Amino acid sequence: MVLSGALALAGCAKDTGGGGSDNASGQPCKTSPPPTATAPANTPAEQQAPPNASHMKVGLAFDIGGRGDASFNDASIAGLERAQREMGLSEIKSLDAGAGEPEDAKQTRLRQLAREGFNPVIAVGYAYADAVRIVAPEFPGTKFGIVDEEVQGVPNVTPLVFAEEQGSFLVGVIAAHRSKNCTVGFVGGVKTPLIEKFQAGFEQGAKAAAPDVEIKHDYLTPAGDSSGFQDPNKGSEVTQGQLESGADVIYHAAGASGKGVFSSVSSAGAMAIGVDSDQYNQPTVAEYKDVIITSMLKRVDLAVFDYVAAVARNDLSTLPKKFDLAIDGVGYSTSGGKIQDLVPVADAYKAAIASGQIRVVDKPQN
Repeated sequence: MVLSGALALAGCAKDTGGGGSDNASGQPCKTSPPPTATAPANTPAEQQAPPNASHMKVGLAFDIGGRGDASFNDASIAGLERAQREMGLSEIKSLDAGAGEPEDAKQTRLRQLAREGFNPVIAVGYAYADAVRIVAPEFPGTKFGIVDEEVQGVPNVTPLVFAEEQGSFLVGVIAAHRSKNCTVGFVGGVKTPLIEKFQAGFEQGAKAAAPDVEIKHDYLTPAGDSSGFQDPNKGSEVTQGQLESGADVIYHAAGASGKGVFSSVSSAGAMAIGVDSDQYNQPTVAEYKDVIITSMLKRVDLAVFDYVAAVARNDLSTLPKKFDLAIDGVGYSTSGGKIQDLVPVADAYKAAIASGQIRVVDKPQN
């Protein structure tokens, strides 16, 4: 196998799987017929007009990568800016995270926003969990939302969490159908339980669609080293290793490092799957849009918007416990028209998941 160069990176979490020998046949996968489930009747609550929130100042603390990551940081600020447009927020403010910053810098950002009268304060990313547990009790009159983490026992904290594995299942199906070598790849930024949800769903979906598909999976850094979300060079090198070993459709959940994934995929003339935002339409990765066949949509923008609206109405009970596939909290994009023929297939699997016929796991099975 030709993975040694990419996987010998210092600090790289080596974790390659999917069978052992490279698929050199150049043959597409033999795919299984999609399920025949019918999605349950969708009876969403009656849409309410956006509340008037002209009295509210909302603060947002970015995770590593910040604005311009073309991923979930950008999605979070898009949701907040939409809230400002539609609800008339009097002010919004966002603060960036610094590369390699000390842990207490997160507490400092949250305190700054709370002291300046921003309410609610939204922390973007699980890395804020400890900081929120410490800071939120200091400001009992301020509401805090946190993306991607459950914070128990603090009454003024609301979790905004997602079924990432469900959306990843759907793009796994798409990857297996599109691969010309019956070999696909997953690149994770940091090896944490959250990012493993993306891997788990992707692999389950690919195997459901094509049981013989070979799957490569690698992480850029181990848990505790968040640089894996902001190292495009490492993303590019690890992706090159997967491409050299036969993968021709590669899905990333690597934050700003995804730009490096796209770069290598583009150079190789292969195909990529984006994450969180519809990356085909993201300006910061526009040069790679021709190779982005779909993205797994994680609607952080929707969660942020709905959370601000719920705070404005003083009714947090309207928020879902989890933003999942059944309420379009996750899904897949069709921008660029590269997977139009696969929409019926992906939607058949979507219906099977929504009906409970397929249960998507949230931990890798190998």
